Amino acid sequence: SASVLVCIHPIILIIAERTLMKTTFRPLVWIGVIISFIGTLMLGYFDLNESNIFPQAGLGNTLAITAAAIFAVYFLIGRKIRQHRTWIGYIFPVYTYAAITCIFFLVITEGVPTQIDGKLFLIGLALAIGPQIFGHGSLNYAVKYVSATLLSTLILAEPVLASIIAYFLFQELPLPLSIFSMMIIMLGIGLTWKRRSKSA
Repeated sequence: SASVLVCIHPIILIIAERTLMKTTFRPLVWIGVIISFIGTLMLGYFDLNESNIFPQAGLGNTLAITAAAIFAVYFLIGRKIRQHRTWIGYIFPVYTYAAITCIFFLVITEGVPTQIDGKLFLIGLALAIGPQIFGHGSLNYAVKYVSATLLSTLILAEPVLASIIAYFLFQELPLPLSIFSMMIIMLGIGLTWKRRSKSA
């Protein structure tokens, strides 16, 4: 359920943009956000392995909701700052501070690493270049021109695209109900992007 709760950021963002930034969204955008979120709920439910027991589920769910809220705030701040900063001028300090924060918590929790595994280093480098620079970087570029709410709905397509890639790479076919849920998600995203907000 934590993986579903962390995806409530479009709901948080559309409410925040409407109340704080006075952004006017067309009804179809609201409908699309709600439908895509319902699809995410369905996907999380159908993929749930009931045989697993999570003694700290409450903590995980709390962290997931907190992550969604932090992401929403991050996106709203990014949209504001990006109006008068270049893409590089924005992501360079953001990613630098993020890296420093990660290193800080690594040191205080695990100590100073004495050796670095080459394979793990390459995996970390790939994550930094792929999902971080190209993935998040693309969103941080677009947030200057597009509503944060609309962009956040695209992130809900991540499990859909991951399932497609997994099918071609590993021949992993999702359950029929999971495929149906993915179709609901894509329908919601399509409705959200069919008509943009008046001030996005």
